[in-house]
Amino acid sequence: MNCVVLHSADVSLADWRAIYRGAEVRLDSASDAAIAQSAAAVERILAKGAPVYGINTGFGKLASVRIDAADLETLQRNIVLSHAAGIGEPSPVAVARLMLALKLASLAQGASGVRSATIALLEAMLTKGLTPVVPAQGSVGASGDLAPLAHMAATMIGVGEIFVAGARRPAREALAEAGLAPLTLGPKEGLALLNGTQFSTANALAGLFEAELLFQTALVTGALSTEAAKGSDTPFDHRIHALRRHAGQIETADALRSLMAGSAIRASHLKDDERVQDPYCLRCQPQVMGAALDILRQAAATLATEANGVSDNPLIFPDTDEALSGGNFHAEPVAFAADMIALAICEIGSLSERRVAMLVDPALSGLPAFLSPKPGLNSGFMIPQVTAAALVSENKQKAYPASVDSIPTSANQEDHVSMAAHGARRLLGMAENVVGVLGIELLASAQGCDFHAPLASSEPLEAVRSTVRARVPHLGDDRHFYPDMQAANDIVRSGTVIAAASSVDLPGVG
Repeated sequence: MNCVVLHSADVSLADWRAIYRGAEVRLDSASDAAIAQSAAAVERILAKGAPVYGINTGFGKLASVRIDAADLETLQRNIVLSHAAGIGEPSPVAVARLMLALKLASLAQGASGVRSATIALLEAMLTKGLTPVVPAQGSVGASGDLAPLAHMAATMIGVGEIFVAGARRPAREALAEAGLAPLTLGPKEGLALLNGTQFSTANALAGLFEAELLFQTALVTGALSTEAAKGSDTPFDHRIHALRRHAGQIETADALRSLMAGSAIRASHLKDDERVQDPYCLRCQPQVMGAALDILRQAAATLATEANGVSDNPLIFPDTDEALSGGNFHAEPVAFAADMIALAICEIGSLSERRVAMLVDPALSGLPAFLSPKPGLNSGFMIPQVTAAALVSENKQKAYPASVDSIPTSANQEDHVSMAAHGARRLLGMAENVVGVLGIELLASAQGCDFHAPLASSEPLEAVRSTVRARVPHLGDDRHFYPDMQAANDIVRSGTVIAAASSVDLPGVG
């Protein structure tokens, strides 16, 4: 896989996606000068002897406590150990690794006062496949993702655990086996490592990238369901959507029409079908899915900005030797973006489930009841639709905006928090639910099209159907459904549906 070079404040969304998918990472050496200048500025600030937050004072509510020079090393170690207070299951390795890369890119901009040795260790951990074990719960998304990032920082000083090739190892042993030594933290470095939004941002980016895959897959399964129901492609006419002007809606309609172009099934609708209008789950796909695409793109723009920004505190300005304390660690932008992604994921799954429900209803689809050649003796797709409904309902419960919640922390010093970590962390679970819904729709729509033989769909949709049938045969009599659903989920999750329909340019988030 290609190597992504992190250029200061100029990493593309495509690069972050590649890192999430497993690309190697290294830092552009052009960052060296800014890193050195920032670390030197911290030394000059210390030499002045004045109290400066985070450098020679306590933290949070304890900011008024002055720390002696002899204790500065202990101060930085203590903040890491005391703040490593997360709980719950470890974050997925892909997310924790992305978090590590985001932290590297932020610190390398020379506004955090860390030394080149600290930067080098972060880069080496990424290069050598050492991923910190980071408990997923414990951040409220303000004053930085303190607990998760503290667990990351702890591994750098030889405390905690590290994933190596999928196995959990004591951090000190994992570092030693990779030829790396634990850090002794310098002034400001512990705070710089655990202050920031990189945990929330990594989770939100992961949710965004999975939502993009779901969106594109749902365009394909939606077109295939339209074919199965012998629906019309007239609602996808470009002229309709150009009048409303929403970019996502226009691109979605164009993609759906392209997916169905040349279909003999579609042609039969125009010739023989007396229905004037299709249900909304077919007819309004451009409006619903286009709106989802638009908010995913808004979220993507926010997250791309956040990923390239510096969310540490205080920030070091070497040109004036100042350490300015502000609030860049407050993750409200990430919280809003995560909420938007959650809404889009929820609606993608909701519309898909409605198409499944339509296909199994003979009054709406014109197909055999529950898509079974022998309904009654066989239940066909009756219960898979129930499963899809259950998954959609679960996502509705999870889609409540996290950003509207706040609970004061740190003795009311941090009196408004974003809950960005909570909002972002739910996204992968929501996305996996939609994988299940789309897998069911993929099977149902392929089954529905089977009943139209010898009529065939379009070239891209037939390629998709062939991909399905290579793994899952047509359902005649009832059989154990679970293996079929698992196979369909694998097809969706792996991006195979999108690859099979690759002759059509499907819109994405950027």
